[in-house]
Amino acid sequence: MSGLKLFRTDTTNSDVTEVAPHLAEVEADVQRLVEEHMEALLGVRFLASEYGTGPVHGGRIDSLGLDENGSPVIVEYKRGVDAGVINQGLFYLAWLMDHRAEFEHLVRGRLGVMAASQVLWSGPRLVCIAGDFTRYDVHAVREHRRSIDLVRYRLFGSDLLGLETVASVGGGIQVARRGRRRATARAAVDVQGGAMVELADAVDEALLGLGDGVNRVERKQYRAYQRLRNFACLCPPQRTKLLVYLKVDPKDVDLVPGFTRDVSGLGHHGTGDLEVQLRTPRDVARAQDLFRASYAAA
Repeated sequence: MSGLKLFRTDTTNSDVTEVAPHLAEVEADVQRLVEEHMEALLGVRFLASEYGTGPVHGGRIDSLGLDENGSPVIVEYKRGVDAGVINQGLFYLAWLMDHRAEFEHLVRGRLGVMAASQVLWSGPRLVCIAGDFTRYDVHAVREHRRSIDLVRYRLFGSDLLGLETVASVGGGIQVARRGRRRATARAAVDVQGGAMVELADAVDEALLGLGDGVNRVERKQYRAYQRLRNFACLCPPQRTKLLVYLKVDPKDVDLVPGFTRDVSGLGHHGTGDLEVQLRTPRDVARAQDLFRASYAAA
């Protein structure tokens, strides 16, 4: 169980009161809350609730969605601890991979033709949201070759929701060994010159090294670095610089011309409202605090 404690402060009386955590009355309460705010909470666009898998499979997927990078997402909920939630979700993932046309038809009807044409089938995701997980659950997800997130929830008082990522595995997307990371970086980014190769390597290593459970998602126009949500997107380099987009509010940053730029409301590949321009390894070091802030917010 999470050791997080939440206190309400009263500056007038110089006092603090603990807000006791509790579970939902019923599983459906968690599902409703997440589905109503799925994009804000998970970075996933909501598609369908209680989606039937037909008479052969005979099941109902709690929630279906599409994440920021176009990956299909299945979300399964449990009020408390349930050893079957991971296997149930994997069962539905297998169904999803066998019914791609049906899923794309759903996306087309809800989000439009463009979104349906860009579904990323290389990295379907399973997000399990529950009151808690066992150590066996955490071990189990690390043995699978699928992208799985275990997320613990807690309700505080009547109006606060806490979400904590217990484990996050990116299947074939996550890369653990430094040598392989470098090889992938060179292959995935269309670079012009050795300096850009080294700079891309340095950015890749810095973002992957921010903490456990960082997954990397390759798209043609950008590479996303993801926890539960994207926290950074690296675009293919221009002739003399790399552009990284972060989930940092530009209003909270002292913008420096030629280094940081507010791109909220401007079209660009990837996600994030803060653009960071990197030209030298010194710029990568200079951007570390921004990388960490974006990682923490994801």
